[in-house]
Amino acid sequence: MTRHLVWFRQDLRVYDNTALWHACLDPEVEVIALFCATPQQWRLHDMSPVRERFLWRNLAALKERLGELNIPLMVKHCQTFEDCVQDLPTLCEELGVTNLYANYEYPVNEQKRDRVIREVLADKVSCHWYHDFGIKPLGLLTKTGNPYTVFSPFKRAWIERWRADPAPIYPSPEPRRCSAAVPSSDLPAVDKQAVDQFWPAGEDAAMNRLAHFCEDRIDHYKAKRDLPAEPGTSELSPYLAAGVISPRVCLDAAIGANRGDIHEGRQGPDTWISELIWRDFYIHILDTYPRVSMNRCFRVEGEKIPWRNAPEDFAAWCDGRTGYPIVDAAMRQLVQTGWMHNRLRMLVAMFLTKQLLIDWREGERFFMQHLIDGDLGANNGGWQWAASTGTDAAPYFRIFNPVTQSQKFDASGAFIRRFVPELAELSDKDIHMPAPIVLQSLDAGYPAPIVELKFARERCLSAFKSVQK
Repeated sequence: MTRHLVWFRQDLRVYDNTALWHACLDPEVEVIALFCATPQQWRLHDMSPVRERFLWRNLAALKERLGELNIPLMVKHCQTFEDCVQDLPTLCEELGVTNLYANYEYPVNEQKRDRVIREVLADKVSCHWYHDFGIKPLGLLTKTGNPYTVFSPFKRAWIERWRADPAPIYPSPEPRRCSAAVPSSDLPAVDKQAVDQFWPAGEDAAMNRLAHFCEDRIDHYKAKRDLPAEPGTSELSPYLAAGVISPRVCLDAAIGANRGDIHEGRQGPDTWISELIWRDFYIHILDTYPRVSMNRCFRVEGEKIPWRNAPEDFAAWCDGRTGYPIVDAAMRQLVQTGWMHNRLRMLVAMFLTKQLLIDWREGERFFMQHLIDGDLGANNGGWQWAASTGTDAAPYFRIFNPVTQSQKFDASGAFIRRFVPELAELSDKDIHMPAPIVLQSLDAGYPAPIVELKFARERCLSAFKSVQK
């Protein structure tokens, strides 16, 4: 008897799941789905509680969808990747698995786990691995045969490659003629919290959000994506990070909104398509340069930057008590909702690394511990971009001014008022940077700025100049 095992990881969906589709090609084969829960490994990787709850909620939705296809979902409870490596061969033997199907994961530890699995299962189980987390498989090289390290030429090559060979979208498999008899797996009860209401689980929720974005928002995406008080973004990042929706499906919808073109169409769709390509770029960097998975700077000289050890300043940043309203509003949004607007992610990252001169790794970790869309490639890429230590990074002398950024992107103070309610009664002018006399009049006791911007800029430039070649 032939049995296929589909190992689900960051691909919690049925529609356009490359590994699942290939596993189901033969209608006579029994197909079993597997998810390995590794809570200790999740802690080591700083998975946030809200992301873990989102995972379990989406796993419950996936189990239901798979059940409609007569594919049972087993949940194997391990602690670490090492436990998974030890347990999976035994499980395959017990179930009589002849073929294992899975989609690649790209961080170092995940690649090591999968490499060992392939070695252990050699000559016992045929393993089939697919590129699925990104839009196009990896392997883009420059004309000199080197990996890309700058986004713009990567994007041009990526578009050329896509036009020559568009990425396929795999339909949902047909229901199996019979269901494999395997022990049922109960999923843990999830203690839902208020934040979960922002992020309904399941493929249908993700597809509905994509449709709403393309119908109502994408045309205005370029104009509104930097305005945190406006509903201008897709808010699909949690679903992409968990693999609840395919990036290829997102691209296809964007191309449809772009009059059938992947580039040089309408500004809104064009800009969002570029963001999807950025996502592929960071996957490419993660796979090509393993050091970024190992808590290292992409730019080697970045390791020499004399970061400050300033736990009180870091705590103020984490808590949204810096005295800069837009920074504090953004940090409170993160803690309260598990998500932060992308413009604000860049702003608070620069504030931590440039104005406070605190190591980007501290901020990267805090983000992962709180984000519902925490993904190593995108999070690390964004933080190293802001800190000027990464690939295609902002130059070290580019330092966002939080006051002028606030005035430009939250002119009325609507976003600040939402998350810093103690400032709600201030005027549109004062709310961006309350004067000392204004602060004294507040009953809520909003803090004074923890650093003076001119001083901070000079300190930052001096520190970065000291390590320039």
